[in-house]
Amino acid sequence: MIYDIRHVTTYSYETQVSFARCSLRLEPLSGDGQQLISHSVEIRPKPAERTARRDFFGTLTENVLIETAHRNLRIDSRSRVSVERQAPPRDTASPSWETVRDVAFEAASLGADSPVGYVFASALVPVLRPVTAYASASFASGGGILRGAADLMRRIRTDFKYDPKATVISTPLKEVFEKRHGVCQDFAHVMIAGLRGLGLPAAYVSGYLRTIPPPGQPRLQGADATHAWVSVWCGAELGWIGFDPTNDLVVASDHIILAVGRDFSDVSPVDGVIVGARKQKLNVAVDVLLVE
Repeated sequence: MIYDIRHVTTYSYETQVSFARCSLRLEPLSGDGQQLISHSVEIRPKPAERTARRDFFGTLTENVLIETAHRNLRIDSRSRVSVERQAPPRDTASPSWETVRDVAFEAASLGADSPVGYVFASALVPVLRPVTAYASASFASGGGILRGAADLMRRIRTDFKYDPKATVISTPLKEVFEKRHGVCQDFAHVMIAGLRGLGLPAAYVSGYLRTIPPPGQPRLQGADATHAWVSVWCGAELGWIGFDPTNDLVVASDHIILAVGRDFSDVSPVDGVIVGARKQKLNVAVDVLLVE
């Protein structure tokens, strides 16, 4: 499948901003069943400086300096990506979760693909006893890692309610878990915390999900949004497998990976510092179009 993706981020300020420095992580990754064909980002007002580098996780991070006074900032990212990814059946034979846990801690590499880097608490994902206890119900002694992760994903989809008004990105994981309300970022963080509490490697993935309108209904421009899910290391043979707890889906060709990290703080599409504005309004519109 080939997708055209447009991701437009607009900031509107109550007063003029005299200076802005932003970090952009808007280029989809190549690898793990997908290939970036083209990518461009248009920024208005025009930046005085743009520099780019690959971070530890392989994400292209572009640093932008804007010195023109402005009340609106528009970041228009366009990408074309080819995706061919098969989701393994949930009952596929896999190593026991205890074996995966033990092998992960024995990893000799500390690179971005090494599982050991994803078994410890991170900035937005503390390891909490209640969350670990919740996750442990999906992992019987000797049970396969793939089946356990799929069951945990299913339970989160069942037990938690999608509610965009319930949280913001700074809402603590403890509060999300207690309320059982949130959005895709929250559900991914809960699943990651539960897995890491059991010693299992789990990464945070940001990206896009192709949405299909109801029969007879036109697809709405800007109706899509950035999405988040979890990548679980399932042993050396199976490697990293994606699980989408918001939708109870094992990740396949409808998911497009933007960036991978330990939690949302590693992969935020746009962040930075502004000088001058007291209040701001953020609007994000995403279109994911299937080309062929």
